[in-house]
Amino acid sequence: MTVAPEGRHRSPLEALGLAGKALDALEAYLDLLAQWSRRINLTGARTPDERVQTLVAGVAAAAGLAEPGHLLDVGSGNGSPGLVLALLRDDLDVTLLEPRARRWAFLREAVRVTGRKGVRVLRLRHDSYRGAPARTLTLRGLQLPLSELLPLVAPGGRLLLFGRGPMEVAPFTREEDRTLPPDDLQVLRAPPRVPRET
Repeated sequence: MTVAPEGRHRSPLEALGLAGKALDALEAYLDLLAQWSRRINLTGARTPDERVQTLVAGVAAAAGLAEPGHLLDVGSGNGSPGLVLALLRDDLDVTLLEPRARRWAFLREAVRVTGRKGVRVLRLRHDSYRGAPARTLTLRGLQLPLSELLPLVAPGGRLLLFGRGPMEVAPFTREEDRTLPPDDLQVLRAPPRVPRET
């Protein structure tokens, strides 16, 4: 598969203030996504500007909220937010979970095309993942009981919910002092590990 001609996404990405290696990698990712979207439904965004605004802008604004170390993205689909965060932050060790075969194949190709090391793409649902809990867990647009996600987050770790989220956040707590965009982001904190009584 060839990547679309260079430059289609560059200008909207530069408008976000992106430059250097992150700019090049995000451009390659979005060009590939545009090509694959002709065959499989990866996003409703049809133009380069729409793709940048829908898939990158909000994630870039929130990139500083991901804690260094292991990040786990549930239902990675088109690569946003998990792969986008990986391309913005070299200090993240990222695992993308995607059970659907064609989207999983897209993600593997996107990781290869962007050249980002330290990203694993697993064809799994969240409830089949048996790896180590993550310092940061991300997901977009999935309506899952948060109690099912708790084992995937390290004690005291963060959950970044992009898109419509739940009203009830237990067993997590909401970080109310957050003033960063995007507006559709909820930042939740996993409870600290409770010591066992002896």
